[in-house]
Amino acid sequence: MGTERAWAYRVEEPHGSAGWRPLGGHPHRRRGRITTDTLRQGAEYVAALVVTDLVTEWKVNGICEQHVRVIVWAGEEGTGPDDAVLTVEIQPHVDTE
Repeated sequence: MGTERAWAYRVEEPHGSAGWRPLGGHPHRRRGRITTDTLRQGAEYVAALVVTDLVTEWKVNGICEQHVRVIVWAGEEGTGPDDAVLTVEIQPHVDTE
């Protein structure tokens, strides 16, 4: 015990020249908190959980993959990627012509 750690995350989508905005849809899908049980379940684990959940939702609803980024902070939610532990960006179909 004593290895639990709280993480905050936010999912954002590009918004033209304005930069990024929270992903639309269900509020619980775009930001939240996850508590992990072991030290091995770090920021990468949290991002993987969030991305897996998003991709599953897209497939179930027949939605094409979207361009999003997942920002993960240790503890409380920060202001952006600059104060985050990890930022993962998904760019669908980058390798296609």
